[in-house]
Amino acid sequence: MQVAATPEHTARLLRLAIYASVGTASALILAKVIAWLWTDSVSLLASLVDSTLDVAASLINLMAVRHALQPADAQHRFGHGKAESLAGLGQATFIAGSAGFIFLQAIGHLFHPQVPQAIDIGIGVMCFSILATLALVIFQHHVVRETGSTAIKADSLHYKTDLLMNFSVIAALLLSVFGWPGFDPLIAMGIVAFILHSAWEIAQEAIQHLMDHELPQEERVRIRELACSHPKVRGMHDLRTRRSGTTNFIQLHLEMDDNLTLIRAHEIADKVEAMLLEAFPGAEVIIHEDPASLIEPQPNFAVEDQ
Repeated sequence: MQVAATPEHTARLLRLAIYASVGTASALILAKVIAWLWTDSVSLLASLVDSTLDVAASLINLMAVRHALQPADAQHRFGHGKAESLAGLGQATFIAGSAGFIFLQAIGHLFHPQVPQAIDIGIGVMCFSILATLALVIFQHHVVRETGSTAIKADSLHYKTDLLMNFSVIAALLLSVFGWPGFDPLIAMGIVAFILHSAWEIAQEAIQHLMDHELPQEERVRIRELACSHPKVRGMHDLRTRRSGTTNFIQLHLEMDDNLTLIRAHEIADKVEAMLLEAFPGAEVIIHEDPASLIEPQPNFAVEDQ
């Protein structure tokens, strides 16, 4: 479960994460272009293409995050948070496209293997890439833990795949020189498989958010515990949750004694709402008050709603 963060803190972290991603990817492109021109390695070309798409994906994220952070307006009453999920879906498309290009290049080099040149330059650049990517992933992990951002999570997943790719490129360069030149395109094909797996994971999570998937089980259990912790609450049912961008939406029905006045029931609901907002800052909470004697069995959508 992510650490609670205020909307202002969330916005600042998201912007910093995007700028860090664009800056890192741009530096890696320059370094990998030089290394590829010296080595003519197809696996290094695969890494270069991937870094180029990283910049494109990060720029998409930048626009999406800026749009997602805009407050709700008359035409978008629930805000603009789903722009992040659309960006994640766009990233998955970019990543899958890069995999197809790399696969075609690898096939050509497999039938006509060539020994890469100047492997010391290639290995040096890849070591630099590993250190820069690792620093970025650590920072992105912090941002995701604080904000739960779909776009940053997709970006971070891609860079984690890049780490493995960078190690694979080093292995390809060494094996091609001291073993068989065909290792270079074969490892490039392995990189393609990891890229496609990454694209599938990103697309799957983005689609879940676009389809208004429920919040994780542990968060729903936490909501129920908080709602039922008030001494005047007899029970809770019909919990509905979803996430849009960095905003959680929580709807539920509170069961209370029949003899409570409307104003007293409203005061209790306000206190429950305050507890939920403390646990989920920036959330949109809607609570309906029900007299306990009129509650009928609810559809069994989730065990924790019983």
